[in-house]
Amino acid sequence: MNGGTLILLAAMFALLWVLLIRPQKRKQAEQQQLLAGIEPGDEVLTMGGIYGIVHEIDEEDDLVVEIAEGIRVRVARRAVAGVVKPDDEADETDEDGGEDAAEAPEGPIHEDGVVVSEEIVKSEVPEGAEALDRR
Repeated sequence: MNGGTLILLAAMFALLWVLLIRPQKRKQAEQQQLLAGIEPGDEVLTMGGIYGIVHEIDEEDDLVVEIAEGIRVRVARRAVAGVVKPDDEADETDEDGGEDAAEAPEGPIHEDGVVVSEEIVKSEVPEGAEALDRR
């Protein structure tokens, strides 16, 4: 091996370190810090997608999480994906506090919650044996 090849190999390793290894280690350190900072009263999201509130930390350093009223489960600390911040609920509504206009139902709403629409779509359905064959 000559000097140029050795320098090129070292540069490739340095590039690999800067682009892949270093950001991954930083992300791991942030996750460890997040897990270490969990306290009773925090709302957490597990890796399985379950939201719950931490009620206590047991002697084995597992979390006792209430996922519904009166239902508590024991969760390994490393199974927590993140801590949910209370600000997340405010992001789901727009500035005036209502639903987003694109998601609001159109038309009057009946007592049972069904949206009433005046538009009726008629489709031509052929009758007879030919129609049954095409279905």
